[in-house]
Amino acid sequence: MYAVIRTGGKQYRVQPGDTLRVELLDGQQGQEVSLTDVLLVADGDKVAVGRPTVPGARVTAEIVEPMVKAEKVIAFKFRRRKGYHRKRGVRARHTILRIKEILTA
Repeated sequence: MYAVIRTGGKQYRVQPGDTLRVELLDGQQGQEVSLTDVLLVADGDKVAVGRPTVPGARVTAEIVEPMVKAEKVIAFKFRRRKGYHRKRGVRARHTILRIKEILTA
């Protein structure tokens, strides 16, 4: 059984037991989170495709780590011969989830 969920503007294919890094979510370590933006649920030959989401379907997950930082991304702007340069760095913040179960209506 697997599902396709949407969180943080991205889509993920998940199964029970998967560990997943998503955009930052509110919550503490060990807290259970319910993801209701389920776009597709497949169980063997039965496939439910949502328009845009599957009604009554949800995925429950546990927060393993509430906030981890990604690698730093450097944005460097430069104009030749003008003496202009700007250097900015940003580290995206993520939440690590462990998928517990996929529930359908």
